[in-house]
Amino acid sequence: MPPMRRSPLLVLPLLALAACAHAPQRPAQPQILESPLGSFVAPPGQTIVSAPPSAAPTPEADPAVASASASLPAADPAAPVDASGPTEAKALEQQPAPAPGPTQVAGLDPAQYGDLFDRIRAGFRLEDASERAAVDQQLRWYASNPDYLQRAFGRADLYLYYIVTELERRGMPLELALLPVVESAFEPYAYSRARASGLWQFIPGTGSKYGLKQDWWYDGRRDIVESTRAALDYLQSLHDEFNGDWLLAIAAYNCGEALVERAVDMNRGAGRPVDFWDLWLPRETKAYVPKLLAMKRLVLDPEAFGLAFSPIPNQPYFARVSTQGQVNLRIAAEIAGISPEDLYELNPAFHRWATDPAGPHFVLVPVEAADVFAENITQLSADQRLGVAHYSVHRGDSLASVALKFHTSVVVLRELNDLPVGGITVGDDLRVPGAMTDLPAKVVLAAARVDGRVRFRGGRAHVQVVRRGDSLWTIARRTGMNVNTLAVLNGLQPDDPLRAGQRIRLSTDSGGRVHRRHVEYTVREGDTVPLIARLFQCSVPQLLAWNGLSTHSHLRTGQKLRIHLASRHG
Repeated sequence: MPPMRRSPLLVLPLLALAACAHAPQRPAQPQILESPLGSFVAPPGQTIVSAPPSAAPTPEADPAVASASASLPAADPAAPVDASGPTEAKALEQQPAPAPGPTQVAGLDPAQYGDLFDRIRAGFRLEDASERAAVDQQLRWYASNPDYLQRAFGRADLYLYYIVTELERRGMPLELALLPVVESAFEPYAYSRARASGLWQFIPGTGSKYGLKQDWWYDGRRDIVESTRAALDYLQSLHDEFNGDWLLAIAAYNCGEALVERAVDMNRGAGRPVDFWDLWLPRETKAYVPKLLAMKRLVLDPEAFGLAFSPIPNQPYFARVSTQGQVNLRIAAEIAGISPEDLYELNPAFHRWATDPAGPHFVLVPVEAADVFAENITQLSADQRLGVAHYSVHRGDSLASVALKFHTSVVVLRELNDLPVGGITVGDDLRVPGAMTDLPAKVVLAAARVDGRVRFRGGRAHVQVVRRGDSLWTIARRTGMNVNTLAVLNGLQPDDPLRAGQRIRLSTDSGGRVHRRHVEYTVREGDTVPLIARLFQCSVPQLLAWNGLSTHSHLRTGQKLRIHLASRHG
């Protein structure tokens, strides 16, 4: 099985030499493997493992999870101081480089650098600002917190090559490739109190403005390719708006162009300079730009600060491959020869058991698995690609009871069986999920935020007035909620008929009953107890108690931790 991750990036004291990351090797000659899904091609030495269907409930089936309001932090908790064809491995990450310009030095084109960091350094164009105290302050924090850098760049290893390539293609400064360190610490599941999400931390409105689809199945703000495209579009438009001043554009990316425009107008009217350093801006923004410039200085010369970065190979990590329609993500991982957890790390925009039936019909897979995946996906039948089984409806069955029996939701059953309205009758042949599995903990949280979305107007619960022809299912789809959650909020069953003019509650106040859902989190390299506690918004004592740990306990990579997610229902 090809490794999902290269050796993680090490950020070490200078006396400890950084370990060299290795580049994944493409398989030499594929072989045929047998699985319950049929015969598939796999790289030499790989085995496709078909896990039995899981009996554990999924977030769609569990109302407690469906309305959970737990969220991920905006970035690493240790935040600094205040395709068109079946395989795009040969197209997406290897787009033509721009004509020789500021990103190329000493006669080298981008592809000739061995270390991606060298390629990034060659494309630095922003001012050094070495004399600025605000930059020095942020630099001291970064230099004294190598664990933060290790976690951030360890995650960046998957995504950074693609971001750098896109910036060069557009002729933009390569310092911008480091912006996700400041925004999210390269955690694609990062979520802020302002509802910003993804590597680039788009809020819902700005995400929609820049073409990032957000629905029950998918959130484009977490899509690595789409969110990068949107972020660079936004940054370029800000650069143009502020007459080519990149620091003002970066500031506006943080606080919005209106605030920066007002600050510029105030200074201009008072006859003062209108550069970033002389403007009155929010405290967060005044620290935001120095954070990026401090990160630039650190990457430019880590040895000067007692640090060393291990190289990142200057080659694509992932390829974008066509799924040719909706596909169960566990099945997708299986035919790619990687784990479901690894597939979700590359495809964090999908927060359900399958890709969005309405598209996008692409997934990212490691480069060396792209050709294998593209060949295997064509061999799956419609039922195999969704991992479905068949169930004959018995007397007394309802969509809700069948969903409970198969650990799924009414929404999923309606999607699988093309049942926009109405119920089921005895003898009906229903397609039901047969290849479900527990979702990774971060994916459960992402889904729970959609299902349990709480909206308030003046302290009152938000409601929707039923239109002629509406059902709970159509309202759930329209509002991005889980139909089971919607039914519970209104004291109804998912299949209960509605009448025109009826008022349906979409949220409840905080006085509801507390429900808990248990998930399992696998410890990754660099994790600490406080980090995980902040990730799942619980206290350190709670996390220790749930897992029988003490304050002196040490975590080990691969260790399983039990997490209790709290949610409320009215």
